[in-house]
Amino acid sequence: MLRANNIICSISLVILVTLFFHADLNAQTNSCVDCHKELGDEFQELVESFEGDIHQQFGLSCADCHGGNPSEEDIDLAKDESFKGIPERSKIPEFCASCHSDSSYMRRFNPSLRVDQEDMYWTSEHGQLLKKGDTKVAVCTDCHNTHRIQAATHPKSWTFPWNIPQMCGRCHSDQNYMKDYRISTTQWDDYKESVHAHALFEKKDLSAPVCNDCHGNHGAIPPEVTSIAYICHQCHPSAGDLFSLSPHKTVFDELEISECEACHGNHKILPPTDEMLGTGEKAVCIQCHEPDTSPYQIAFRIKEKLDGFIEKIDIAGNLLEQADREGVDVSEPKFRLTEANTALIFARNLIHSFSLVEIEEKVNEGEKVADEVIQAGEAALREAKFRKTGLIIATAFIFLLAMALYLKIRQIDKKTSV
Repeated sequence: MLRANNIICSISLVILVTLFFHADLNAQTNSCVDCHKELGDEFQELVESFEGDIHQQFGLSCADCHGGNPSEEDIDLAKDESFKGIPERSKIPEFCASCHSDSSYMRRFNPSLRVDQEDMYWTSEHGQLLKKGDTKVAVCTDCHNTHRIQAATHPKSWTFPWNIPQMCGRCHSDQNYMKDYRISTTQWDDYKESVHAHALFEKKDLSAPVCNDCHGNHGAIPPEVTSIAYICHQCHPSAGDLFSLSPHKTVFDELEISECEACHGNHKILPPTDEMLGTGEKAVCIQCHEPDTSPYQIAFRIKEKLDGFIEKIDIAGNLLEQADREGVDVSEPKFRLTEANTALIFARNLIHSFSLVEIEEKVNEGEKVADEVIQAGEAALREAKFRKTGLIIATAFIFLLAMALYLKIRQIDKKTSV
């Protein structure tokens, strides 16, 4: 009886182990991967690239996008009724949206992810052209990749901030590709010289604006003249508020001149300099204002006031540096000088208001501080000079005293020797 029980247990164990391995084998079977790997070249590359894809990281497989039954080894059985295959290029937005527009489905993976990307896409310039049959325009896979899609927060993602300009530039910098659209293809080259690119690539400031910050992403469209200012205001609210209250606001609106772009440009936005002000050769004011007009004189006066203020700050800084080298403590005047530099920053920003009165008030406030620092610097140098003079006198006195003592000692020695 005991032997019979042992035999039954052994058979049961064998059956269980067999079922376990069979179930595990079925769970691991993916005919899509196995078949495409055997095809080699680009097919194998697709399989290997998917291994790092964000969809794969969330447990999705080939069948979740392309349909089919990956548990079947026979190709005809694998391509069952659910098989979608490779979507037509014009159908890719709908293809991706079958999941990404389903809020209940996407909530399982990331509740904060937007599900209106497809709706936004059809409002974009790309979407509008695609509806008209233009399949050259960007679709999801052109910006996000196909089987190697990464989260936007991943540094290797095509949609990571410092990769976006190059990603957009793949099409928009290609003259042959863009020739039918009659738009500039210098955006990427211009952007590389801009203050924004400097902040992004050199300072690694991920908040620096890139293409989609100004044009939008899924709903990308060139900003209209009337909206450019609002786009720039997102990062430069103070300058925007000042300009909105300036006399230029009404005139720019009437003439349909884009506010920020008129003076700073668009893709090639260079660091602003004081040379942009006034009536010099590099001044932007003279682009609109003729000599002998009131605005022309105001521009000249603003530049004159700023130049005088900057000169005082430089004088104060040089005096403090010289006194510091002489060994005089000037830490307090140095701290005061930062107040003058802060006033200069405010004065430069007030230029967007084009209010000579307000600018002069801020400059006068800063000049008062700069004058005090100059006085402190001059006093420190006088103290340094006094110290030097005192040191020379003290050294001379000690030298004379030493000589007198030496002569006295010699006189005593002579008397002693006699």
